[in-house]
Amino acid sequence: MALMVKRLEVDISNRPQDFALMLRLVAASLCLRCQCVTPLHFNLRTCATQSSAENQQIVEDLYHLSVDIQKVRKLKGWVLCQSPAYPKEIACLLKDIGASEFSIARILTSHPEAVLCHPKHIQAQRELWMSVCSSQKDLVGIIEKFPASFFTSSSHHNNQQDNITYFQSLNLNKRIITKLMATAPQSFSRPVTQNKTMVHTLQQTYQELGGDELNMKIWLQKLLSQNPFVLLKPPEVLKQNLLFLRDRGFSSAELLHLLSKLRGFVTELSPDGMYRTLAYSQDTLGCSGAELRNIVLKCPALLYYPEATLSERIDGLLHAGISVSQLKETPTVLELTSQIVKYRIQQLKSLRYDVRTGSLEVLNGTKKDFEMNCGKLQLRRERPIFNPVAPLKGDD
Repeated sequence: MALMVKRLEVDISNRPQDFALMLRLVAASLCLRCQCVTPLHFNLRTCATQSSAENQQIVEDLYHLSVDIQKVRKLKGWVLCQSPAYPKEIACLLKDIGASEFSIARILTSHPEAVLCHPKHIQAQRELWMSVCSSQKDLVGIIEKFPASFFTSSSHHNNQQDNITYFQSLNLNKRIITKLMATAPQSFSRPVTQNKTMVHTLQQTYQELGGDELNMKIWLQKLLSQNPFVLLKPPEVLKQNLLFLRDRGFSSAELLHLLSKLRGFVTELSPDGMYRTLAYSQDTLGCSGAELRNIVLKCPALLYYPEATLSERIDGLLHAGISVSQLKETPTVLELTSQIVKYRIQQLKSLRYDVRTGSLEVLNGTKKDFEMNCGKLQLRRERPIFNPVAPLKGDD
């Protein structure tokens, strides 16, 4: 074969037709070689492309549980190579708390690491979670949505128990504690002292800003439920951000308002970021420091929008004919994306409502709120105009 190719290469410049002949001979030779190879069985061929160390017992057990093996291989194939594993035992535990076969398959497909947890640990997790869950049905729903929060390392169990005990001592609603465990499991996996420090900082800040101590529990519950990740932030971040805002002229009552309205997201901010955002807003809207504070109090979200986002949204509103004075009056429209604003303006235009001369409040709110506003405008258009002093037409 090699000799034939070499001979053809010698005269290929003089005889181009031999080049095509050479390609045909090479292709024919490759085809003959392929026919001599024994084809792999489908399952073996799949494994050959994956790791040769796959634990076939895990694969078979997951297959019988209707788990999407191909998806597991693609996303978390390393799980299939582990030993020991407990697919049957984990499925049995999930079934005992009311999970359907479909739910079990979905849980193990999205979070196959669950089969690596020892059954005794998962039984302990079940008892731990049921101390704050209202029912087993609620627990199944949590596991479906947040499997990684339930199937945690056994080394975290003591910290989880200590944190649950602590939050229960604060008389927090069980539903709030469950939400914290599900959406921010890291806050329960770490030592309880860290959560105590952050909660104490929040309580102290609330009192220093003039908050009513009788309402502090409700305030704390609301803040934690709206932003569970606030517990994971260093207390110093909260203090620095509030100090920056105080230096900008915000009073204690206004700071408490911002802290509540921002739903704890004040810990996601930074003095540098807020400085750039406020400087851009003041320059673009042409307002004084007092006017800017009033705008921020109406629209606290303004604090965490980057300059690029604000620029795009303000430019879009101005291009639609909305004036700067309207933006100052209703700054909450800046919470809407440019695409949403454009769509809503078109909808209002079809109802003969001109946002350039009317109130921007009609643009605000959720999709449901906007649809209700449009419904009211539609009814107003269809309602006949009644003149109480006009003579009634009667039969002659």
